[in-house]
Amino acid sequence: MRSSARFNASCEEVLLRLFRSFTASSEVVRHRGAFISFVVALALFAAPHSLHAQSDCLACHGDKSMQDAAGHSIAVDGSTFSASIHGSMKCNNCHADIKEYPHPEHIARVECKSCHADEASSLAGSVHSSSKDHPCSSCHGDAHSIFPKSDSRSAVYPLNIPKTCGNCHGTDGMARKHGLPSVYPNYMDSIHGFALSKEGLLVAANCQSCHGSHKILSRKDPQSPTFKANIPKTCGTCHAKIDADYERGSHGHAVASGNLKAPVCTDCHTAHAILQPTESEFRMQSTPICGSCHKDKLSTYHDTFHSQLGSLGGYVETARCWDCHGAHEIYPTADPRSPVAKANLVATCGKCHAGANLSFVQYQPHANAHDRKLNPALFYVRLFMNLLLISVLTFFVIHTILWLIRSRFDQVRRNGSNGGNNA
Repeated sequence: MRSSARFNASCEEVLLRLFRSFTASSEVVRHRGAFISFVVALALFAAPHSLHAQSDCLACHGDKSMQDAAGHSIAVDGSTFSASIHGSMKCNNCHADIKEYPHPEHIARVECKSCHADEASSLAGSVHSSSKDHPCSSCHGDAHSIFPKSDSRSAVYPLNIPKTCGNCHGTDGMARKHGLPSVYPNYMDSIHGFALSKEGLLVAANCQSCHGSHKILSRKDPQSPTFKANIPKTCGTCHAKIDADYERGSHGHAVASGNLKAPVCTDCHTAHAILQPTESEFRMQSTPICGSCHKDKLSTYHDTFHSQLGSLGGYVETARCWDCHGAHEIYPTADPRSPVAKANLVATCGKCHAGANLSFVQYQPHANAHDRKLNPALFYVRLFMNLLLISVLTFFVIHTILWLIRSRFDQVRRNGSNGGNNA
């Protein structure tokens, strides 16, 4: 082993110097100390060397080019290790099977749980429980350069967490191996990713903020912070006011009562590719998002001036669902707190239409011409217009066919007359 050869060479050099010192003098008594040192060194050289400090290990492992038999680097930067969170520990505190030098070629795997029992217990029940695919170092980095999470050099420092998780949950990471979606690029382009990476806001949500750190559970697990029923509270740790509004609204009440078909934060904003609500891209996609649940209302909205104006050229200023119904604190129309309650319509429409009055708000934004019970006048007007259109078109089709028949008949008759005259 390379490290063994280096240590033996060092010992040989020491012994050679002591032997020369001893033999250079004719007075053995005067060099009694040198003789004793020589004997002690010889004994150390002949017997295994006990490890006492980091310096013993770093004498070999401090070489940056040092590799094991498989070609993997086993070098340790002494200065970085000393500054790390493990810097006060001795090497064999972790490498417990190494008692002396030279040590065996193959050493036992370090068990972090011997010190970090709570974290290991949490990890055992998580989606990262496989130590083969997810060793502690895959998140915390090299064991010899681990820093506190409050240190910017740490792999789990808030600014570094997305990149750390992205090593697996990116395009070329473990996500591809296990058929998982690549979420890292989406997060980095989101409002959270921008706030963290561009603005440097440590309070911006990162992966750990929503998923936890060691006990990361599947989103299908009821105990997971990303389980659908738990998402409002998870998001509410940062967005407390919005969470309170949501909980008071119809959607919040539905989810609280166990109706998991009702929308939560991620249904409208997505989980990772979260856009700024004032951006045109979000406004343009917000109506189809609401329409994915409220299909009947979406079809009637498409018939309105608001929708058609928004579709022709993509005007972002035109009214979307949440401009009228509210974004989070949504109530039924019959609830007096709803912005579309009859008593509140003038104020709601007046936000865009200055001078709106009682006559103006008689406009029905979701009028359904197919529903005779809800909109009888519109239903019969539509029916009459459709019948009129069908009648007119039918009349002209029949008229055109008869005209063609007559024209053809007249043509044949004229040709017959002209043939008789020529004869």
